[in-house]
Amino acid sequence: MAAAPFSYSPLTLDRRTLDEIAVLGARGFYDDPFFMHLAHEPLLRARGLALYLRSHLIALGDSAVATGARNAAGLLVGICVWQKPGTYPLPVGRQARELAGSLRALIPRPASLVTGLRYTMAVEKARPRDEHWYLCLLAADPMAWRRGIGTALLEPSLAALDEDGLPCYLETQKEDNLAYYRRFGFEETARLTPSKGGPPLFTMTRPVR
Repeated sequence: MAAAPFSYSPLTLDRRTLDEIAVLGARGFYDDPFFMHLAHEPLLRARGLALYLRSHLIALGDSAVATGARNAAGLLVGICVWQKPGTYPLPVGRQARELAGSLRALIPRPASLVTGLRYTMAVEKARPRDEHWYLCLLAADPMAWRRGIGTALLEPSLAALDEDGLPCYLETQKEDNLAYYRRFGFEETARLTPSKGGPPLFTMTRPVR
């Protein structure tokens, strides 16, 4: 029997894993409309994405529940990270650390700092205040797209989260993703335009099951 192409397991967000996720996220979100709006230069965008994602996950710390997909060679090719209910907003110290990471990511393009701040404020304002599970990261390496990694990561986690009897929430900058997430029970709740001339931001909620 042929070996399964991918294996799935919980992840501990140690330094090595954070480095892997940063690289994976920079590849997976390389064509994301929001990040393209912030940084048109390819190398700056890749650098900024890696720094931002790493600092965000460090700030989440033990409030994050992460699952990864690895190929037969052991390389990380998919990641799903949820933020636990009751951990939003993060403590002030963690928020400051995350902000510092965002500044490092955007400092090569100072004009992007204002745009990035507007998006951050829009995200914070739109996020539900009731307890919920927050899908803060779902990504796959472009070389492994359309091979079922996202579904294999999402479906088991959603089944487990349903036992809590709480809704799930996410944001996406890609309109094409709306149909994808609807397959898992998410419903569009808002379309925001945080920055003039920038891409819209879509919010989605999955009601209690």
